[in-house]
Amino acid sequence: MAASGLRKIARKFDDELKFFKGWIDKPKAVGSIIPTSSVTARRMASIIDTGSGLPVLEVGPGTGVITTAILRHGVKPENLYTVEYSHDFVVHLRRNYPGVNVIEGDGFDLDKTLGESSVLTFDSVVSGVPLLNFPVGRRIAYLDNLLKRIPYGRPVVQLTYGPKSPIPPGLGDYTVEHFHFVLRNIPPTQLWIYRRAPRN
Repeated sequence: MAASGLRKIARKFDDELKFFKGWIDKPKAVGSIIPTSSVTARRMASIIDTGSGLPVLEVGPGTGVITTAILRHGVKPENLYTVEYSHDFVVHLRRNYPGVNVIEGDGFDLDKTLGESSVLTFDSVVSGVPLLNFPVGRRIAYLDNLLKRIPYGRPVVQLTYGPKSPIPPGLGDYTVEHFHFVLRNIPPTQLWIYRRAPRN
């Protein structure tokens, strides 16, 4: 096997070890013991409109599988703001994604976490936060906080390992749309899209 192939396998193994360690240390903050698959990541990144001229917000990047997909989709590093709760993951992300705005903090308190960047309008939001680990009320408040940061009609995409939307429909000013089921993920993953509800 070529040296480049061995390095790729080593990096993947290193990421999985980091993810497993994060899950052991903070199981509520990490939804799975294995990072998101590249198939899931590409599907999530596909919702981004790179022609909008707006930055993109990613919440819960973990080891950066989805971050990689967002950059490959055409988002410039300086236009990507990624919020991560785990300090170990933040160190990893800053080392591996130079130019990306990697912010350490709580995705449920974005005004504080984003600081001066909290005034930004984003094209869309890509969320890998394990919402099923939190009460429904906090999930709804989390989504509402994200929707106010993007233009009307633009999406928030969320992954989950449960069979239903982690944010139930009918409990707030938002719509729920099933986006994709990714069997090639461990565990299999459901993707959901949320938008601000249509104006009357």
